Amino acid sequence: MNKVILMGRLTKDPEVRYSQGSNGTAVGRYSIAVNRSYRRDGEPDADFFNIVAFGNRGEFAGKYFKKGMMVAVVGELRNGSYTDRDGNKRYTTDVIVTEQYFAESRSSSESRGSYQQSAQPQPVQQQNYQQQAPAQQNYQQPVNQDFAPAGAGYPAQPVQQQAMPPVQQAPADGFMPIDTDIEGDEDLPF
Repeated sequence: MNKVILMGRLTKDPEVRYSQGSNGTAVGRYSIAVNRSYRRDGEPDADFFNIVAFGNRGEFAGKYFKKGMMVAVVGELRNGSYTDRDGNKRYTTDVIVTEQYFAESRSSSESRGSYQQSAQPQPVQQQNYQQQAPAQQNYQQPVNQDFAPAGAGYPAQPVQQQAMPPVQQAPADGFMPIDTDIEGDEDLPF
């Protein structure tokens, strides 16, 4: 299992680029500082993690995340390597985002001054989730006349009652009756 859950503050505004190709995918990169719960004297107070968000998650981070905001990230840890310009092999460790959340309210972010007033909030597209009435259908299921008022759109047909099998009464001793004519284990219901 490979799952990482982090909560920390953004060290800078996310950077969003688009991959090459006919269907360029958004790639958002940012880093967060996560406070250590325990530290020794002379050690840093926080750890810094590189975060990579693809597609809609990357665009979301670029649009709404700002330096200093507290965010929560759920993702997978990935190791990688590349060769730099000098020919040295470099190793990377990134968290690939599967989920990301705001971890503080906008008002507390504004009170700390991390929310930039120059960034105008973009209107969020709201989808209409009202359920539309289905088209009138011709229901062929039998409906009891006692429960379907006239003109309700259902055919006025009485419900056909089926005979229910008789219920066996438990004997007075409280035990379930078992057929005595069962022969062998293959006839047992369990």
